[in-house]
Amino acid sequence: MTSQTDIERIVMRRVHLIRILQFVISAGIFAALAFSAALWGVGREVWVARVFENAPASPSKLGAFYFTAFIHTRLIVQALVVLTLASLLLLVREVSRLVLHMFTPPSS
Repeated sequence: MTSQTDIERIVMRRVHLIRILQFVISAGIFAALAFSAALWGVGREVWVARVFENAPASPSKLGAFYFTAFIHTRLIVQALVVLTLASLLLLVREVSRLVLHMFTPPSS
Protein backbone atom coordinates (compact mmCIF):
# COMPACT_ATOMS: atom_id res chain seq x y z
CA MET A 1 0.00 0.00 0.00
CA THR A 2 2.45 2.61 -1.20
CA SER A 3 0.17 4.49 -3.58
CA GLN A 4 -0.91 7.95 -2.55
CA THR A 5 -4.50 9.02 -2.56
CA ASP A 6 -5.61 12.08 -4.46
CA ILE A 7 -5.88 14.07 -1.23
CA GLU A 8 -2.32 13.20 -0.17
CA ARG A 9 -0.98 14.15 -3.58
CA ILE A 10 -2.80 17.50 -3.57
CA VAL A 11 -1.67 18.30 -0.03
CA MET A 12 1.95 17.40 -0.77
CA ARG A 13 1.91 19.47 -3.96
CA ARG A 14 0.72 22.47 -1.94
CA VAL A 15 3.35 21.88 0.74
CA HIS A 16 6.08 21.81 -1.91
CA LEU A 17 4.69 24.98 -3.50
CA ILE A 18 4.72 26.76 -0.15
CA ARG A 19 8.32 25.71 0.50
CA ILE A 20 9.40 27.00 -2.92
CA LEU A 21 7.53 30.28 -2.46
CA GLN A 22 9.06 30.68 1.00
CA PHE A 23 12.48 30.60 -0.63
CA VAL A 24 11.55 32.82 -3.57
CA ILE A 25 9.82 35.45 -1.43
CA SER A 26 12.54 35.71 1.19
CA ALA A 27 14.26 38.81 2.49
CA GLY A 28 17.58 37.65 1.04
CA ILE A 29 16.20 37.40 -2.48
CA PHE A 30 14.49 40.77 -2.08
CA ALA A 31 17.76 42.33 -0.87
CA ALA A 32 19.72 40.84 -3.79
CA LEU A 33 17.19 42.11 -6.32
CA ALA A 34 17.06 45.57 -4.72
CA PHE A 35 20.86 45.72 -4.62
CA SER A 36 21.13 44.74 -8.29
CA ALA A 37 18.45 47.20 -9.38
CA ALA A 38 19.97 50.06 -7.39
CA LEU A 39 23.45 49.40 -8.79
CA TRP A 40 22.03 49.27 -12.29
CA GLY A 41 20.29 52.60 -11.66
CA VAL A 42 23.48 54.21 -10.39
CA GLY A 43 25.30 52.92 -13.46
CA ARG A 44 22.65 54.46 -15.72
CA GLU A 45 22.76 57.84 -13.96
CA VAL A 46 26.48 58.25 -13.28
CA TRP A 47 29.58 57.69 -15.35
CA VAL A 48 31.18 55.52 -12.68
CA ALA A 49 34.53 55.15 -14.45
CA ARG A 50 34.98 58.94 -14.39
CA VAL A 51 34.25 59.04 -10.67
CA PHE A 52 36.99 56.48 -10.05
CA GLU A 53 39.39 58.36 -12.37
CA ASN A 54 38.79 61.61 -10.47
CA ALA A 55 39.26 60.00 -7.08
CA PRO A 56 42.40 61.09 -5.21
CA ALA A 57 45.29 58.66 -4.92
CA SER A 58 45.63 59.32 -1.19
CA PRO A 59 43.48 57.00 0.92
CA SER A 60 43.09 59.69 3.58
CA LYS A 61 41.24 61.95 1.12
CA LEU A 62 38.89 59.29 -0.30
CA GLY A 63 36.20 59.75 2.35
CA ALA A 64 35.94 63.49 1.80
CA PHE A 65 35.96 63.00 -1.99
CA TYR A 66 33.12 60.48 -2.00
CA PHE A 67 31.11 62.51 0.51
CA THR A 68 31.47 65.63 -1.64
CA ALA A 69 30.64 63.66 -4.79
CA PHE A 70 27.53 62.28 -3.04
CA ILE A 71 26.39 65.71 -1.89
CA HIS A 72 26.80 67.25 -5.35
CA THR A 73 24.79 64.61 -7.25
CA ARG A 74 21.11 64.67 -8.14
CA LEU A 75 18.52 63.43 -5.66
CA ILE A 76 17.81 60.26 -7.67
CA VAL A 77 21.48 59.24 -7.48
CA GLN A 78 21.55 59.90 -3.75
CA ALA A 79 18.42 57.79 -3.26
CA LEU A 80 19.92 54.97 -5.35
CA VAL A 81 23.16 55.06 -3.37
CA VAL A 82 21.25 54.90 -0.07
CA LEU A 83 19.11 52.04 -1.45
CA THR A 84 22.27 50.23 -2.55
CA LEU A 85 23.86 50.50 0.89
CA ALA A 86 20.66 49.53 2.73
CA SER A 87 20.04 46.51 0.54
CA LEU A 88 23.69 45.47 0.86
CA LEU A 89 23.39 45.57 4.65
CA LEU A 90 20.17 43.54 4.52
CA LEU A 91 21.82 41.03 2.19
CA VAL A 92 24.81 40.65 4.52
CA ARG A 93 22.45 40.14 7.45
CA GLU A 94 20.45 37.47 5.63
CA VAL A 95 23.57 35.63 4.43
CA SER A 96 25.06 35.68 7.93
CA ARG A 97 21.80 34.30 9.35
CA LEU A 98 21.84 31.54 6.76
CA VAL A 99 25.46 30.65 7.51
CA LEU A 100 24.86 30.66 11.27
CA HIS A 101 21.78 28.50 10.79
CA MET A 102 23.77 26.01 8.72
CA PHE A 103 26.48 25.62 11.34
CA THR A 104 24.26 25.59 14.42
CA PRO A 105 23.53 22.07 15.58
CA PRO A 106 19.85 21.24 15.95
CA SER A 107 18.53 21.37 19.48
CA SER A 108 16.99 18.24 20.84
